[in-house]
Amino acid sequence: MNVVAGREALAVAFKLGGTVRIGAKAFEVGDLIVMLEAIRRTGSIKGFAETLGLSYRAAWNRLQACETALGRPLVRKTQGQGSELTEFGTTLAEAFALAASGVGASLERETRAIEHRLRRLLTGQAGALALAASHDPLLLDVLHAIPPEHGEIRLSVMGSSAAVRLLLAGGIDVAGFHCGALSPEQAEAPFSGVNTAAGFAVHRLFEREQGLLLAPGNPLGIRTLADLTAGGVRYVNRQPGSGTRLWFDRMLAEAGLAPARIRGYEVEEFTHQAVAALIACGAADVGLGVRAAADRLGLDFLSVGWERYYLAASRTLAAPVFDELIAAVGARAADIPGYRLAETDMH
Repeated sequence: MNVVAGREALAVAFKLGGTVRIGAKAFEVGDLIVMLEAIRRTGSIKGFAETLGLSYRAAWNRLQACETALGRPLVRKTQGQGSELTEFGTTLAEAFALAASGVGASLERETRAIEHRLRRLLTGQAGALALAASHDPLLLDVLHAIPPEHGEIRLSVMGSSAAVRLLLAGGIDVAGFHCGALSPEQAEAPFSGVNTAAGFAVHRLFEREQGLLLAPGNPLGIRTLADLTAGGVRYVNRQPGSGTRLWFDRMLAEAGLAPARIRGYEVEEFTHQAVAALIACGAADVGLGVRAAADRLGLDFLSVGWERYYLAASRTLAAPVFDELIAAVGARAADIPGYRLAETDMH
C-alpha cells in the first residue's frame, strides 16, 4: 500500500477543462489550449507533437480534426518551413488564455481545499493552514494558545487589502480582514470580491472597538478629528492598504479634512501595538487603533466606533483547526473590553 507521508508527497492540480462541441464533433478544451500554446511557442507541428508525446502524424490528424470542426484554419506554414497560428488561431488562443486566467484563482483555492481533505483522509493528519491576517491582539493571543497537536496555522500579518488579494489569488487558505464601519459588500475592491457567490464562506469573527489612542490623560485635549490638525499634535498612521488606514482616510474625507493638514500622516506603523508603543514612549501623540492596544499600554482611548473582523476561506475548506480557531476567538471576545461577539456567519 502506498502511504502518503507528508505534504511533499501529495499534490493536486486542477486545470481548465470541458469540451467544445460544434455540430456532431467535440474536442477537449485542455487539448486545444495545449495545442495552440505549443504551436505558438515552438512554431511547428513537431513541437506540438513532442509536447503531448504524440507522433507527428497523430498531432497533424488532431490539428486537422479541430480545423474541420471549427471550419477555419488554425495554422499556416511560414517561410522557414515552420508553422504559426493564423489570426483566427491567435484570437482563439487568447480567448482561452483569458478564460484560464479568469478561473485560475478559483482553481488554486479549490486545489488547496482538496489537498487539506485528502491529506487528512490518507494520513489522518492535517496540513498546515496558511492564514494571512490584519493585525489584532486577540487573534494573536488565541493563535499562540492553540496546541500544536491540534494543527498548524502559519500566520502572516499584513494589511487587510493584501490579505484579501492573496485569498482571491489562491495564495492562502484563510484571510483575516476588516473594512472599518463597512461590510465587505459595501467596501471597495478587493473586499467586495469576497462573497458567497464567489465560493467563499465569510465568518464574522468578532466586533471590536476602534478609536484614537492618546497619551495618558490626553494632555493635548483631543476630542475630534479636527483637533488632529492643531499645531503640535503628532499623528502616527497605519500603512496603506490596512483596514484601519482605509477607515481613517474615509473619516477624513467625510469630515472634509485634507491629510496634508495632519502632522505625521506619512509616519506609518504596521500593527496596532506599534502605534500604541510610539504614543506610550512619547514619540507621537495620537493614532487610530483598537481599544485593546490602548488598554495594554495604559493609554487614553476616544472611541470612533465598532467594526467587524472577518475570516474568509473557500466554502469547501475543511480544517478542524480552523473551526477551533473560530470557536476559541468567539469564547474570548465576550470577556475582553473592546471586543464583543459578532452576529452569525454570512451565507
